[in-house]
Amino acid sequence: MPTLKRFGSVSVRMYADDHRPPVQISDMSVIAGEAPPGGIAEALGWTREHREMLTLKWAELNERG
Repeated sequence: MPTLKRFGSVSVRMYADDHRPPVQISDMSVIAGEAPPGGIAEALGWTREHREMLTLKWAELNERG
């Protein structure tokens, strides 16, 4: 999956069938790993504004048929 959005050194990416996401989409809380410094506040703001699109994309990429 290509990068959905880039903020300086921080990228918002989504991979199909890879593993559980490091961020809980419903509330944007970090559930695995650490957020890199720089750009994270802007990236989290963007993800909050695009939560519905991210939720739909996650379901699309991870549906099991």
